Amino acid sequence: MINYTGEGPYKIAVVIPRYGLVGGAEQYVTEVTDRIAHDPSFNVHVFAHKWVSSNPKVTFHKVPVISHPRFLEPLTFAYFTEKMISRENFDLVHSHDRIFSSHIFTMHGIPHYLWVREIRKRRPHLHDLVIAWLEKKLVKSGRCGFFLAVSSLVKEKFLEAYPEIEEERVIVVPPGIDHRPFQELDSSLCRRDIRGRYGIGDKEVVLLFVGMNFEIKGLDRLLKVLVNVDKIVESTGKGRWRLLVVGKGKIGKYKKVAEKLGLAGKVLFTDVLKKSELLKVYLACDIFCMLSYFDTFGLVVLEAMAAGLPVVISERVGAKDVVKEGVNGFVIDDNESPQDCAEKLVALFASAKRAEMGQKAREKALSLSWENTAECLKNIYRAAGRNFFDI
Repeated sequence: MINYTGEGPYKIAVVIPRYGLVGGAEQYVTEVTDRIAHDPSFNVHVFAHKWVSSNPKVTFHKVPVISHPRFLEPLTFAYFTEKMISRENFDLVHSHDRIFSSHIFTMHGIPHYLWVREIRKRRPHLHDLVIAWLEKKLVKSGRCGFFLAVSSLVKEKFLEAYPEIEEERVIVVPPGIDHRPFQELDSSLCRRDIRGRYGIGDKEVVLLFVGMNFEIKGLDRLLKVLVNVDKIVESTGKGRWRLLVVGKGKIGKYKKVAEKLGLAGKVLFTDVLKKSELLKVYLACDIFCMLSYFDTFGLVVLEAMAAGLPVVISERVGAKDVVKEGVNGFVIDDNESPQDCAEKLVALFASAKRAEMGQKAREKALSLSWENTAECLKNIYRAAGRNFFDI
């Protein structure tokens, strides 16, 4: 039971193994927690094993873990977090990871056993079994009043796994984006710089793919679509195109796939880029494509939209929540053929259509900020403090 009296700052414990480090969940937590911490009505404490932060408003607590064997890491993180939090009088515990119990649990992924079975398509290891057990213990502890999902796709999968949880207790709280870096850059200079660096002509239509796991992010699926794009372009004379692949993956493997498909020279790989360089790449490209087999949200989609790119994504990408079909992008469902998808991409080769949809994409991205996400979380914290739920 939360017994916040409304006197003094609301003392919050935020739980995340790695704070301020690389990763979608890590970025989400850092962006919103840093903003909440600057509100004097909140006293924010972060429980993490590792962190990078320059925010003096956040109090950090180092949670020890045993990393070997691997299954002990999530288990010991949960155990020591529970022990450390119990020593202090917190008004609310908000976990972004699977621990023994919390008042609020944000799901940055789908239920773990579904991830292993449906997405990874493999038998669970002991490490997976521990994570699934922790998750089930947290969900069924009876202490959690709110379950927050980063997208409607995550909410749907969570309720599929835990049908006993009332739907009204599962709230979608999407990520935001920081628009300032894009506003500080000159798009024409970025376009000239990046295209010159990779030998891309100014008139060529550049499709952009960004991901840290080429297999899950569907790079193979995209390459098959581009074979059809190439055929359409050759038959209609709609101009030259390139695909720029940014991120970490089996580059050698996919170069060979591109060659076998007859796309050699049209698919370029950059490897991982610093954030400052990635922002320039967005502004140098024309269309963003990500046909993932599964993605809980996909912050890169929001970043591409903020840069004014129309987006083409699969229906298994959580960011479909912000894509309006034919207005700021296209959502490709599982039943669409590579030919159908190719036709949608080629429609965006028309500069006027691309500019119109890109502008709509930018406008939608502008409506989604980390400030808005932080305000949403603060309202949920206050609701919990007023005992809207008997937690």
